[in-house]
Amino acid sequence: MKLEKITFCPKEDEPVDFYVLEQTKIAGVNYILVTDCEDGDGEALILKDLSKPEDTESIYAIVDEEDELEALAGIFEDLLEDVELV
Repeated sequence: MKLEKITFCPKEDEPVDFYVLEQTKIAGVNYILVTDCEDGDGEALILKDLSKPEDTESIYAIVDEEDELEALAGIFEDLLEDVELV
């Protein structure tokens, strides 16, 4: 399966490429599950879209609040079926 590659450009760091594994929308908020490598096991992050409708570029933040992260991990595991997020 070919994964969509997206590039994040943090304000003070070098651009970073991630591969989108899955996305979902909950209560009007978009979330994406990304990994740092296209093949095999890599680091996975859940990112929350903080963009406003008038923004020209998407703004994402890493989900790090424990309860939100656990709930989202369960949802993404259900969506992907063959993936376990630890």
